[in-house]
Amino acid sequence: MGAWRSGEMLEVPMDEALARTHEAYRAGGAVPAVPRLAATVMLVRRPCEVFMLRRASTMAFVPEAVVFPGGSVDPRDADERLPWTGPQPSVWAQRMGTDAQTAQLVVTAAARELFEECGVLLAGEDSRCALADVSGPMWAEERQCLVEHRISLAEVLARHGLVLRTDLLGLRSHWLTPEFEPRRYDTYFFAACLPAGQMPDSCTTEANGAGWADPRQMLERGAEGALRLVPPTAYNLAHLVSASSLDAFVQGVGRAQRIMLEPLVREGREVLSCLLP
Repeated sequence: MGAWRSGEMLEVPMDEALARTHEAYRAGGAVPAVPRLAATVMLVRRPCEVFMLRRASTMAFVPEAVVFPGGSVDPRDADERLPWTGPQPSVWAQRMGTDAQTAQLVVTAAARELFEECGVLLAGEDSRCALADVSGPMWAEERQCLVEHRISLAEVLARHGLVLRTDLLGLRSHWLTPEFEPRRYDTYFFAACLPAGQMPDSCTTEANGAGWADPRQMLERGAEGALRLVPPTAYNLAHLVSASSLDAFVQGVGRAQRIMLEPLVREGREVLSCLLP
């Protein structure tokens, strides 16, 4: 990862597969795919580790990349019965640069995807407490029902007398997949500290490996080509490494402007580039 600070130019080389995708898009005069709203969560713990997943090789989007738990917004995330505490959707909307309805969908998706993919639930009986254990069979069943789209997060929380703790999330960044890619995502990145007593796992079919990682080591291994890090992941890891404290990092930013890499030719080679907000 090179430049990543505000006002600097981020530039990453295209691999052969991505370059071919770009050329096919240009040659065919295709219309950009409509991006899907998505959310991902950087789950962190002290002193400075982040929970990451290696996407399965069968995944259509960034296979084998090392990423944070996350995924697309689901229609059930719009369930109006969702018990909610912490910053209200209107506050999140200001931070995210969107409307309150979209903000609520994305924040809900962030919490749901975190629970689905690694079994960590950002909820409690009220705004002063957080669940300490969601590892039993009952929670495994609830999790599976969410994965299979049979229920909403609102239903899960309501029947257990819980509220979504949106105050446990902090907004980190906002990324949009380049226009020429056939699968595009409008993704908000969040951060959250691991609730005391809870333990993440790797019980998801979308990954073939998971665990706690040192963010600095992950960046170094990505730069060496030992693992695949896509630019948004590397960007957010770099900000975690440079944060003054874990608490400051999880608190998030006051507003996240959208970042989208665009293709250009630099010294005879194709790269993706953008000016960081």
